[in-house]
Amino acid sequence: MAPYTIAVIGVGKIAQDQHLPVIGKNPDFQLVGVVSGRGLSVGGVPTFRTAAELYAALPDLDAVAICTPPNVRHALAREALDAGVHVLLEKPPFPTTRELVDIGDYAARKDRVVFTTWHSQYNAAVEETRKRLAGQKLKSLAITWKEDVRRWHPGQEWIWEVGGFGVFDPGINALSILTAIMPQPIFVKSARLVTPSNKAMPIAADVVFWSDAEAEPGTGQLTAAFDWRQEGPQSWDYRIETADGTVLDLTLGGSKLAVDGTVVVEAPSAEYEGIYERFAGLLGRRESVLDAAPFQLVADAFMVGRREDTDAFVD
Repeated sequence: MAPYTIAVIGVGKIAQDQHLPVIGKNPDFQLVGVVSGRGLSVGGVPTFRTAAELYAALPDLDAVAICTPPNVRHALAREALDAGVHVLLEKPPFPTTRELVDIGDYAARKDRVVFTTWHSQYNAAVEETRKRLAGQKLKSLAITWKEDVRRWHPGQEWIWEVGGFGVFDPGINALSILTAIMPQPIFVKSARLVTPSNKAMPIAADVVFWSDAEAEPGTGQLTAAFDWRQEGPQSWDYRIETADGTVLDLTLGGSKLAVDGTVVVEAPSAEYEGIYERFAGLLGRRESVLDAAPFQLVADAFMVGRREDTDAFVD
């Protein structure tokens, strides 16, 4: 079968670091164009200033990967679906949960595929962790997701604006793993949102969850700590203790799993390779996947969270 033709809308850091190189080595896809309002070019394919220009020039295009900031994706996704094009959405998909529901409904009416990607779910140790937690009760779960915003989002001011998610832009990766591995649904109980005095979105957050999977309900032992101020080594880790005393350490963003101190899975990260492999399968089956659970946890943290001001942040 001929590869699916695909274009990338938004040629920012994540597109350049991940989407474009992964598409380039996946035989199921052929990159045929990019859309960049700044006119950024990618070798060998045309650059279009707008999505409308893309669809006019390439009427037989199969799919687009939308890699813009979230606040403009809803209109871009609808425009793609109107053009008869399937849609892959970089995370987080939109700034509001209602937009996600709408795009799912709209894609169904247009008989097109839409795929919400949560790249951290595709790390090697995530599925093994899910299997080991299936049917278990949890004594405790602690997520530590701390990184340096200056390293990963240099000069990206949009991320601090309303709808930009702040520290939950990376934090939602941790939550996507959480929703994938939990043996029962998990919910936000409380949140503390530490927000610079000159920004709209938090730079750090502490979240307490509850779940029917808790061995001792009401003890507040399911927690997450997010922080964008960590220099040096970065932390993307889980420590989980089950009711029978087994300790699982899921580290390196889901790439490594140790059980009671013994490593059982460790592999290089291949998150976006997994995303595009799955997208090809979804296109073949004409099947959409809209996983709202990580997005809903972020929205709920904002709903029930208490804002605490901290010092101004200057990039």
